[in-house]
Amino acid sequence: MEWLLVLVVTFFAGMGAGLGTGFAGMSAAAVISPMLITFLDMDPYMAVGIALSSDVLASAVSAYTYGKNKNLDIKNGLIMMASVLTFTVVGSFVASLVTPTTMGTFSVFMTFLLGIKFIVRPVMTTRESMQHVSVGKRAIQSVLCGVMIGFICGFIGAGGGMMMLLILTTVLGYELKTAVGTSVFIMTFTALTGAVSHFAIGSLPDWRVWGLCVLFTFLWARIAAVFANKATPKTLNRATGVILVVLGIVIMLFTFLK
Repeated sequence: MEWLLVLVVTFFAGMGAGLGTGFAGMSAAAVISPMLITFLDMDPYMAVGIALSSDVLASAVSAYTYGKNKNLDIKNGLIMMASVLTFTVVGSFVASLVTPTTMGTFSVFMTFLLGIKFIVRPVMTTRESMQHVSVGKRAIQSVLCGVMIGFICGFIGAGGGMMMLLILTTVLGYELKTAVGTSVFIMTFTALTGAVSHFAIGSLPDWRVWGLCVLFTFLWARIAAVFANKATPKTLNRATGVILVVLGIVIMLFTFLK
């Protein structure tokens, strides 16, 4: 019975996290953490570590898929990645010193509200219009936003991917596919840094839960990324919005149940 419970929980956690990552560059921790805490009664700090480590391969395969379809802006993402990585470590360390709140009120509602945003006001920016943002302005914004995103990702293990997608599409003017591709590229390294920090500061994870979460998240992220890159911008906005709204509702239910 215990094995069955672990299998069911990790499957649905991985499916939700994988779909969120492949479609919207969402951090796997936003889905996996509350499910592991609620249904497997796992320590919050450990749950975040497992979720972040599940994010690594899922984000990597998503980034590869988006890059293969030329929907990845590595050059302009490197600046943001540097500040995100630095402050992910800072956030992870601070989280180890306090009683961790795996899902803050802001990050709980953010997924749901961002989903509504993509349905009501889809991102229809083109690649050509992306070039109109000045290099200097984009660099400064990337550093400042990266500091905030990195700290949030390291501290609560959630919200980083969502904030990155929001910033890339609204502040930095990216079209949706390139925003998601760049987001998952950055999140690959952010999640790796956060996972290593969590396990180094804390303890090693439950290998059954860890392995299943990594596997299921990877598989569903690959499926979602392939579909997303073939979809039209309008379809992708709607699909992303629906996925985020559903995941947002589920996350809120799990969080408040706990």
